[in-house]
Amino acid sequence: MWEPRPRGDGLRTAIRFISARPRIHDEHIFESNPVMLTVQNIHQYYSGSHILRDVSLSAAQGQVTVLLGRNGVGKTTLLKSLMGLVPIKSGSVELDGRNLSNAKPYERAAAGIGYVPQGREIFARLTVEDNLRMGLATQPGGIPIPPELFELFPVLKQMLHRRGGDLSGGQQQQLAIARALAARPRLLILDEPTEGIQPSIIKDIGRVIRRLADVGMQGQRMAVLLCEQYYDFAEELADQYLVMERGEVIAQGPGSEMKAKSIQQLVAI
Repeated sequence: MWEPRPRGDGLRTAIRFISARPRIHDEHIFESNPVMLTVQNIHQYYSGSHILRDVSLSAAQGQVTVLLGRNGVGKTTLLKSLMGLVPIKSGSVELDGRNLSNAKPYERAAAGIGYVPQGREIFARLTVEDNLRMGLATQPGGIPIPPELFELFPVLKQMLHRRGGDLSGGQQQQLAIARALAARPRLLILDEPTEGIQPSIIKDIGRVIRRLADVGMQGQRMAVLLCEQYYDFAEELADQYLVMERGEVIAQGPGSEMKAKSIQQLVAI
């Protein structure tokens, strides 16, 4: 049995286990990877403070777009704005050409956005099965839980009738991701999925994220927008990257250029 080591060494070990699939980055990157999410010039305020400042970004099908930045720069607010959990003052949010700027969160979920919030936010008193069924709330009644979820996260099948609150932190994170995938979204948004997670499960989560972008569910590749604090994990998965500071995007480009452009220096604490 693998005993998890201190987070720094364990995280690097986990990253080495993530699929070593070669990534292709060039100026024609979106020709074979159509843009799924388009965000243009959004501004957001909270209690008079200007939190998001003219933020624009895109996320393509079949790619992992990573969002980086120090704590408090507006990353989580941006993701909540994309999901409709906080309102934007101006700008637009489009999913596959459909304007969702004024849509409610449940309408965005029904349109094809899956959201894994920071801190997981599972239903602790509900069973694993019931938590997964909550992810089907936007679907017609009677639709079964997709069997692919148990291929991605086998431990959930073993614990189907356990309460969510009885799972370990890593298992709860897998449950939160599976719940977001239950409706087979076209865009998956993850906010700090490795936070507080043991290295062995970080490895599994990395593999799942890569698989969702490359293969998807039922052969439909997903666009993945990953907000991540741990740089090495993010760099390993990144097809595209964005860096935020004080509510603005200050750098972006292909993931293959992150090391050459010293992106880690921009997010170092």
